[in-house]
Amino acid sequence: MTLAASRLGQLTTLELPKLGYIPDAWVGYLFATLLAVTVALVLHYLFYLVGYRIARRTLGVFDDSALKHSIAPTRVLLPLLAAILVVRAASIPKEFIGIISHALGLAIIACIGWLLIDLLNVLHDVAAKRYDITLADNESARRMYTQIAVLQRVMVVVIVVLTVAFMLMTFEPVRHFGETVAASAGLIGIVGGLAARSTISGLIAGVQIAITQPIRLDDVVIVEGEWGRVEEITTTFVVVRTWDLRRMIVPLTYFIEKPFQNWTRRSSDIMSTVFLYVDYSLPVNEVRREFERLVKASDLWDGKVCVLQVTNTTDRSMELRCLVSSADSGKNFDLRCLVREQLIAYLQKNHPDKMPRVRAELTRINAQENGKSPGI
Repeated sequence: MTLAASRLGQLTTLELPKLGYIPDAWVGYLFATLLAVTVALVLHYLFYLVGYRIARRTLGVFDDSALKHSIAPTRVLLPLLAAILVVRAASIPKEFIGIISHALGLAIIACIGWLLIDLLNVLHDVAAKRYDITLADNESARRMYTQIAVLQRVMVVVIVVLTVAFMLMTFEPVRHFGETVAASAGLIGIVGGLAARSTISGLIAGVQIAITQPIRLDDVVIVEGEWGRVEEITTTFVVVRTWDLRRMIVPLTYFIEKPFQNWTRRSSDIMSTVFLYVDYSLPVNEVRREFERLVKASDLWDGKVCVLQVTNTTDRSMELRCLVSSADSGKNFDLRCLVREQLIAYLQKNHPDKMPRVRAELTRINAQENGKSPGI
């Protein structure tokens, strides 16, 4: 018994946990950590309770959005900061202090990155409050939404890369990695540049689109012969929703390197044409009056352009071009369909014989020359 007691007294602090015994230093550290985390959570709750009450009394959207998007990351970040302060003041073995501090430091860096990414949504909320994209004349709103959407995605990539970089720099081997591979830095740079060429070009194209804005959200575009609206702009591609609800996935670099049509680059109003092919004997002025009556009676017309002209003639018919304008491309398409349908119905009812026809001249053949009976 005396020998066993003597042996137990000789056990070091590091050996005691292996036997299932928790020293007083560890008990004190766990209790202090629990207390610090509890205090941090209470302070977090009180801060946001007061913050939300103050934000309700203001008319701005910035403070409401900042509180909403920061509450979750800070709920994790504050207890981590409290825990790392406790571990640095604890009396537990130094090797454990280093391990725990390193783990908490990595978690703190990750939470800071999480907080910065969530705070980027504040820009979107402010833009949504100030700019209404549902209006007919929404050019400025679409311009702002596009800038924020593209820059937000670029900033998310930058924050993630920097967060991972800072986390890796906390490891000693990675911190001195540059010194050990200095001789091969040129080769690594070339290989890395080739591997990331498409990603880097996509990011650069995203910045160019955000600044120059050849396209914006909800723009009407013609891409590869397809009509559609810009539904989403990411850091690498653009989603174009076609008229039949298909989605075209187009790389960002396409809108920098190749030509395409943007029908709403300056404004959403647009003009378009309806072509009719009729006989030469049709009274054009009468059809023009009917065309103007139809267009002016429609809510789809914006009151700007309503013109009917003879734009071409062939050996069989003449071409009538009906030019109409509307507030946007969707209304213009419906107006053209209406004009085309109603004018065809008008011609069928009032001038059924004035549709395009093939003319032929029939002559009587001289029966004596052909040796046959007279005929046609």
